[in-house]
Amino acid sequence: MEKIHIEQHSSVGLAWIAGWLFSIGYLQLGFAKGVFALVIWPYYLGVAFAL
Repeated sequence: MEKIHIEQHSSVGLAWIAGWLFSIGYLQLGFAKGVFALVIWPYYLGVAFAL
């Protein structure tokens, strides 16, 4: 009988959410742009750091 091994990677997800929330606050994005930043938040950071 095989044993089932369960791995949890919640720390990676929490780090991603923390980075996303930090980026929204740092870039002072509104709600709509913040939701859109879920998909392309590295783009917003690149634009902010290029200036």
